[in-house]
Amino acid sequence: MGELNGAEYIEVPSPRANNAKKVSLLPLIFLIFYEVSGGPFGVEDTVHAAGPLFALLGFLIFPLIWSVPEALITAEMGTMFPENGGYVVWVSSALGPYWGFQQGWMKWLSGVIDNALYPVMFLDYLKSAIPALGGGLPRILAVLALTLVLTYMNYRGLTIVGWVAVSLGILSILPFVVMGLISIPKLKPARWLVADVHSIDWNLYLNTLFWNLNYWDSISTLAGEVHNPKKTLPKALFYAVILVVLSYFFPLLIGTGAVPLDRDSWTDGYFSDIAKILGGVWLRCWVQGAAAVSNMGMFMAEMSSDSFQLLGMAERGMLPEFFAKRSRHGTPLIGILFSASGVILLSWLSFQEIVAAENFLYCFGMILEFIAFVWLRIKYPNATRPFKIPGGTIGAVLLCIPPAILIGVVLAFSSIKVMVVSLVAVAIGLVLQPCLKFIEKKRWLKFSISSDLPDITSNGPLLH
Repeated sequence: MGELNGAEYIEVPSPRANNAKKVSLLPLIFLIFYEVSGGPFGVEDTVHAAGPLFALLGFLIFPLIWSVPEALITAEMGTMFPENGGYVVWVSSALGPYWGFQQGWMKWLSGVIDNALYPVMFLDYLKSAIPALGGGLPRILAVLALTLVLTYMNYRGLTIVGWVAVSLGILSILPFVVMGLISIPKLKPARWLVADVHSIDWNLYLNTLFWNLNYWDSISTLAGEVHNPKKTLPKALFYAVILVVLSYFFPLLIGTGAVPLDRDSWTDGYFSDIAKILGGVWLRCWVQGAAAVSNMGMFMAEMSSDSFQLLGMAERGMLPEFFAKRSRHGTPLIGILFSASGVILLSWLSFQEIVAAENFLYCFGMILEFIAFVWLRIKYPNATRPFKIPGGTIGAVLLCIPPAILIGVVLAFSSIKVMVVSLVAVAIGLVLQPCLKFIEKKRWLKFSISSDLPDITSNGPLLH
């Protein structure tokens, strides 16, 4: 217990509607790893866009500007509100339920768009070995089959997903360890310094960096499923940041240093070609297999986050009550089905279109998160925060400035097409929330707030 402006402060419990096992530290680290990264698959476009030097610098500097601040904010807010609504609850507590819903809509939509990438990337890595997967009916059937199998694994339970993520993570990283050892005699450090500022495709470069190093906050929507989240979540985020940065930087170091530069070849799936050049067909097959399992891991982690977010929103009365129903495995069945349907509908888009649209929506959601984080620090400085970023209110503001500037840059480089589509999606959310309130008022669908959760309104004991 603590005191908040003279009133009693009630710490948020982590409610569960079942007795299933909670997620421990190691599976949580790899769930975060797959929420954010999953390995170096997808970073190839940074070399294509900007050359080796800027690609390597990007994956060293960008985490300091973006990943570390986002992970720190997630650690503080996720331990302050350890429930499945995650960032939706943060924004609701600071700015009210209307903006909390907008946060939930934009983040869920960007998450589903993100998840539509993984079947595409899975098949891109396999099509060199199985050309039939390059397009047409075989590709469509493969996307559907993959989506159904991985959706079923999510249905079976988060604990299973967590330990599967650990196994897949090890399998994803191992071939690059072997590739690194093989490449040592062939490394030429001068290749790392190649740069041409005048030929940089800034839009592709920034979008690829941003996509590969964001989504640290996604794990917050699973906080209610974590064992002792107040201690486990900050530790998991710390170790995951290190794991993610290393999993990007060293494969890029190997690929750019051991193979002569051909920027046009550095596109999605090129690491398998590098593996063949360095080690032969067997290593290429291993990297392709690693890419496949990595995309499986990213799909499962993202779907878990998206579906539990919908459950958390339903527990807060923002969505109809049926979204809060759990299967016998403790998983949000309706949320899983909604997320899977979105993935199937969006999987026809190209890689770069998906990344750009997802980043645009994600930026809007992050702006709301930064505002909520700072506002709660200003308005409720004495609230109990199991993990608190040092520096007080001024430190909180300063922490948000670099990523906020970066958001502005990413948005400025967005194409008109992506901007229009994304703004239409935002507008749908602005209208959708009043429509749901109207449906609730007419009692066409049942809405309810879970009795396990504290009141986060300004009049409630939590923030009063």
